[in-house]
Amino acid sequence: MMETLSIGYGRPHRDGAVLDLFTSWAHRTPHAPALIDGEHTYSYAELDHLADTVADALRGRVGKGDLVGVCLGHSVGLVAVTLAAAKLGAVHLPLGPRPGERRLQAVAEQLRPVCLVGEDAVLPPGGDRLALDLPGGAVQAALTTGGQVTVPPGTHYAVLTSGSTGTPKAVAVTEPGLGALLQWYRELTGLGPGERHSLLIGVAFDPHVLELWAGLTSGGALVVAPEAVRWDSAALTDWWREAGITAAILPTPLAEPVLARPWATGLALRHLTVGGDRLRRAPGADVTATVHNAYGPAEATVTTTVHTMAPGGGHGEGAPPIGLPIPGAVVLVTDEQGHPVPRGEAGELRIGGQGLAAGYLDPELTARRFVEVPPGVDGIDRVYRSGDRVVMRADGVLEFQGRLDDQVKVSGVRIEPAEVEAAFERDPRVHRAVVVAETAAAGGVRLLAFVQAEAGAEDGAEGGVEPASLLDAVRPWLPEQAVPSAVRLVGSYPLDANGKVDRAALLATEAPAPTGEDGDTPVERTVLKLCRELVGRADLGPNDNFLAAGGNSLAAARLLEALEGEYGVRLRAPLLLRQPDLRAIARLVEERMPGTASA
Repeated sequence: MMETLSIGYGRPHRDGAVLDLFTSWAHRTPHAPALIDGEHTYSYAELDHLADTVADALRGRVGKGDLVGVCLGHSVGLVAVTLAAAKLGAVHLPLGPRPGERRLQAVAEQLRPVCLVGEDAVLPPGGDRLALDLPGGAVQAALTTGGQVTVPPGTHYAVLTSGSTGTPKAVAVTEPGLGALLQWYRELTGLGPGERHSLLIGVAFDPHVLELWAGLTSGGALVVAPEAVRWDSAALTDWWREAGITAAILPTPLAEPVLARPWATGLALRHLTVGGDRLRRAPGADVTATVHNAYGPAEATVTTTVHTMAPGGGHGEGAPPIGLPIPGAVVLVTDEQGHPVPRGEAGELRIGGQGLAAGYLDPELTARRFVEVPPGVDGIDRVYRSGDRVVMRADGVLEFQGRLDDQVKVSGVRIEPAEVEAAFERDPRVHRAVVVAETAAAGGVRLLAFVQAEAGAEDGAEGGVEPASLLDAVRPWLPEQAVPSAVRLVGSYPLDANGKVDRAALLATEAPAPTGEDGDTPVERTVLKLCRELVGRADLGPNDNFLAAGGNSLAAARLLEALEGEYGVRLRAPLLLRQPDLRAIARLVEERMPGTASA
């Protein structure tokens, strides 16, 4: 009897429009809310008019197939510019509101987009500038005359992923692939007129494209999430209730704390899609929304497989599987030679089908990762090598086991340590850098940089290189998630039997002993201990500022959770981040502890 091979086919897909669907809703329901941002609501007709205004301003300078880098955060300006690019047939490249000066410079030099849109302070100097008439003002288009890289025909958007060469890779996603994805997602969630979908995912993270266009093509409303809810799971569920959110997408690191808490009452939320990292827990019996555990790389248009968990619990213990292929997707689990393995055996996941990207904006890289289909697989002519290790069960369901290469996920974002190492090695004070991922004591994954300084390098009054100054130097080159939590200076690196750096041995070396003050009260000492673990700096003292010491959004969220678990005190992220130092954070906790008299 022949063994069943690890090959899975999604059901036939339905083609779906993208821009045409938005335009259709603008004509059919012009006064329906399309975007809600705090106190401001924009109808479909108003959003369509704003997009036309931007498109008219850029027409003649930006055309079909041109690359437009968008340096904006969640706002009506972001949505209008995204729509305008589609109206012009241009390819929008979402970079986020603060992509970093060096990173933006690298994009401008390597991809040479014809236009960069953002606030004046963010855009690189020089070039022609054009003010765009958008609410809030201050948004400009920086126009260039140099030729951009070749963009494959039919590309709708491009997105950056971490690159092992030290520079980010740009993935070109086609309009048919995005349209089919949106059609599936609308059917999955029942999204339509009267529904409210959150706009929360980081703009440079490719699921953002799904949530933005899902709202605009459904006749429903997109609702911009306040900044605070990205740091605080309790604030997030409160906002869901207040805003009447019915469908949402969350990165896994934010979803897990939400699922770990007692499920909030009074929510209109019907569907919650989770993705970006391995989900380690199934929803409990009290969760009233249907939870979809989605998997998919940017190279396969956001989502390839999904595992749906209905309300009521009973989904088993441990990590949920990543499920079955969505319509139009083809998945296969292969050995090192690229041949499908029998079901039940682990191997590399390769992906084909409707959602497969056109490739990278780098033909050589495309040729290495988008490869021929092995014999016995029907209906497709190429597959993407994901680098993920999976097992296909007898029922065709996929279970995720980890990465085959050095890539890691930090806050749901795929990071190549080599890109982070290259950012350090641009610094003349650095001879070599090795970046390693470890599981943080407070949960999640953090990056540590082990840096070997150049002989004679110094930046302090007493000589020597300061780890904090090395971190400051790499921030402009990297997205927030790729900035290591800590830098440790080393004189040499341990080697394994093959003469390569032994990363496990690096992690096994003892962290520096705490060198800062220990705090004057038990709460101060607890706050210091938590922050030292979360930020990865043993020298933190009571007078240090959380953000200036290297704290990021994920670390802040975990600090809030830990303080609530330890003391029963629920702080809001904006209040915590306004505190001048860690002693002030401890004082806030002390003032709000049960039994403490209010001042």
